[in-house]
Amino acid sequence: MSALKNDLLLRTLRGEKTERTPVWMMRQAGRYLPEYMVLREKYGFFERCQTPELACEITIQPIDIVGVDAAILFSDILVVPLAMGLEVQLIESKGPVLPDPIKTNADLNRVRVPDVHETLGYVFDAIKLIKQELNGRVPLIGFAGAPWTLLCYMVQGKGSKTFDEAKAFCYTQPELAHQLLQMITDTTIAYLKGQVAAGADTVQIFDSWGGLLSKDDFENISLKYIRQIVAALKDEVPVIVFAKGAWYSLKEMAETGAAGLGIDWCIEPQLARQFAGNNITLQGNFDPAKLLSPIPVIEKEVKKMLQAFGGTRHIANLGHGILPNVPVDHARAFVNTVKEFQVSQK
Repeated sequence: MSALKNDLLLRTLRGEKTERTPVWMMRQAGRYLPEYMVLREKYGFFERCQTPELACEITIQPIDIVGVDAAILFSDILVVPLAMGLEVQLIESKGPVLPDPIKTNADLNRVRVPDVHETLGYVFDAIKLIKQELNGRVPLIGFAGAPWTLLCYMVQGKGSKTFDEAKAFCYTQPELAHQLLQMITDTTIAYLKGQVAAGADTVQIFDSWGGLLSKDDFENISLKYIRQIVAALKDEVPVIVFAKGAWYSLKEMAETGAAGLGIDWCIEPQLARQFAGNNITLQGNFDPAKLLSPIPVIEKEVKKMLQAFGGTRHIANLGHGILPNVPVDHARAFVNTVKEFQVSQK
């Protein structure tokens, strides 16, 4: 731990008082950076994920270019369905396609809980390399998709705004759905433990589609499984849970033992704090589209956000991933404004 020169993120997750608010951005490694585009021209998506040297270079780019307080592993949540035996294609600017999605019991027989060291060893190799290259500059965040979000892709077979087929699968074949969710959960626990063993300082669970579910369904189809993952990891590293749009369950998420909760821009910081309580760190919640505003507007809006969070137990971030068309100097303005800001009551 002492080897870290900048441990703001970890101290904030532990609830310690810090000199300033730490800042990083979801999807900071990748698509908006010209340096990344160069690599994208040369190598396919999974080639970038599966080649430790490339994943390492891409992970570290935003530290050098934008100056964030943490690195997040360059990878994809869909490496887990891939490891479980499904074909996954990532088509540039079109998104993911899983040509043989799971619809029936027979389909379920095609997937397995793999040995993560055999199927996902390239991720662990990348993490070891990244830690070596970072040399203690900032902490490294590992991550995985939440079981419900992965089920969405594994059943729907592609991206969707509503994931109706995935929901229908859960409602019409609940036993099958829970069997699949448990298999994803078991794989994810092993995968995240592998990331921690390789050197990840903290991990984030991304439930991108949590907000598509009602509160009861979120509990039954998503949170029940996230809870298992948090329980398995929380004694090893701080865990951040980000369920986009599922603000109605912040209280229940705060009770999982997670150290941090990500929130999007659709809930006000004060209300999020009210729901989540004071014993957890909140992360967020700048609208990524706002980074397209003129820089003076970004600076003003970031200050407003920081003021609203009050400077305690807050990690500045976006409410979802950075958009590909955000100019790099706008991303830098976001980061620099956070770094220079002093909350008046601090």
